[in-house]
Amino acid sequence: MLILSRRSGESITIGDEITITIVGISGSQVRLGIAAPREVRVLREEIYKAMQDENRAAANVPDSGRKLEDALKQLQIKNPGESDK
Repeated sequence: MLILSRRSGESITIGDEITITIVGISGSQVRLGIAAPREVRVLREEIYKAMQDENRAAANVPDSGRKLEDALKQLQIKNPGESDK
């Protein structure tokens, strides 16, 4: 991890297209301004981690497949003989 010291109004550049500027400092909070191309997604870490957790839960295919199989079995029990058509 690279650690830099910056004062309010100073910036750092990442690559050719991303600039992070220290907009303000108040107590233990630092306000950052981030200039990046629209196609670069910039998220707070807690939002990024929550999205990853949601994606992992949604990709849990074995549970989803089992639920679908159970629902199909229930339909076949309620409507015997209709699957023969």
